[in-house]
Amino acid sequence: MAIEKATFGAGCFWGVETRFSELIGVIDTAVGYEGGDLEHPTYQEVCTDRTGHAEVVQVTFDPSRLSYETLLDAFFALHDPTQINRQGPDWGTQYRSVIFTHSDEQAAEARAKIAELNASGTYRQPIATKVEPSKAFWKAEEYHQRYLEKRGMVSCHI
Repeated sequence: MAIEKATFGAGCFWGVETRFSELIGVIDTAVGYEGGDLEHPTYQEVCTDRTGHAEVVQVTFDPSRLSYETLLDAFFALHDPTQINRQGPDWGTQYRSVIFTHSDEQAAEARAKIAELNASGTYRQPIATKVEPSKAFWKAEEYHQRYLEKRGMVSCHI
């Protein structure tokens, strides 16, 4: 079985992880930090808004059961991609909308999806989601992994 990875930042990673983990074809999810300069950042460091990292979810999936396009559709459906550095009550660069791609094909698909959504008029403002090549994914502390599931919660939205 071939597996692939996809990495998305859509605000607070707890709810994002829960939504992705529910998709058939997802093998595993992990929350963490990507896109910054500091190696092995901690949650407290990322929350200072000075490391440059985004809170992200790395999805391991079986492309024979789940397409990258379906992951992109889920990503855009679960947050407001027109917001810059915020989602709901959370603000700062760690909450930015970002797709970290693991191949040229993923980058092309992500950019095409953004163009398609912008042209469709689905959103009243242009999509602010950045598309960047994946570099270093730093797994978040264990207490953040499956945070909502461990607490019997399905959502963290107010």
